[in-house]
Amino acid sequence: MPPFLDLPTLWAFIIAFAVFAYVVMDGFDLGIGLLFPFFRPGPERDSAMNSVAPVWDGNETWLVLGGGGLMAAFPLAYAIILPALYAPLIAMVLALVLRGVAFEFRWRDPAHRRYWDLAFTTGSMVATLAQGITLGALLQGIVVEGRSYAGGWWDWLTPFSLLVGASLVVGYALLGATWLIMKSEGPLQEHSYRLARPLAIGLILCIGSVSAVTPLLSGAYYTRWFAWPQVLFTAQVPLLVCICAALLLLALSRGRERWPFLLTLGLFALSLLGLGVSIFPDVVPNAVTIHQAAAPPSSLLFMLVGASVLIPIILAYTGYSYWVFRGKTGHEGYH
Repeated sequence: MPPFLDLPTLWAFIIAFAVFAYVVMDGFDLGIGLLFPFFRPGPERDSAMNSVAPVWDGNETWLVLGGGGLMAAFPLAYAIILPALYAPLIAMVLALVLRGVAFEFRWRDPAHRRYWDLAFTTGSMVATLAQGITLGALLQGIVVEGRSYAGGWWDWLTPFSLLVGASLVVGYALLGATWLIMKSEGPLQEHSYRLARPLAIGLILCIGSVSAVTPLLSGAYYTRWFAWPQVLFTAQVPLLVCICAALLLLALSRGRERWPFLLTLGLFALSLLGLGVSIFPDVVPNAVTIHQAAAPPSSLLFMLVGASVLIPIILAYTGYSYWVFRGKTGHEGYH
């Protein structure tokens, strides 16, 4: 193995990329489910559903890559994190199953469509909340003794984890609204603009709240953000968030179609970067580093060969599907 190749760090970036790809490709999908009750039954809801119908099936690929990559590349971290977060993770999986079933059955069982619409919204809400609570519980810290989880069943349920969960609901809802601004037209697009403006303000407030609390959770977090001289670099993250937020509000006020979605993704990317600043090089915050949790180098190198082949293939067919179904969509499909 080349001496300059730090395989644990490389795999940490691969998993982070998979998580961000999932947020990019499934966030607006879940967001549309969150906004479904605000759309009128009939053409509005059908148009919203049609905007994601061609691409939504493959979005969970990145969630599997992130979870599977954690298990294979960092087995010790996986063995600690999973028992600590069983409840929200199981709730997320069941909710994703529910919304997937509802997605298909609302077309094939029109007599009960309102119930399938409710199931679609419920599944989207529970899955989003579970993802945010999982992130918040991980960030606030997991009790570890030796090489195993030593906390209680309800340790994941705290005011901070609920704050992160609520923030993710607002963020995904904004992604869904800005996606529909980009992909729809007419009354649905106008409705999405009206929803996006307060959601954008809400997301900015949520990012500020989570960012203000996070350094207070741990002395290590505070040091990574504010110690000299790295504060000169970490300070650029909130500065970029402010710039991105201002541009987002400006784009919405001027009626832009593509920029609101791209700038919302920018806010998510900067939030992920801030998360990396807080916890890196830990994989279990304040307990286990990526090097302590990593699989043997031979295993990491073997998986890296497979990932270097499969990830470009996944990106290629995903990009192709989005290219084929580009343009506006209506209640009867794309045009």
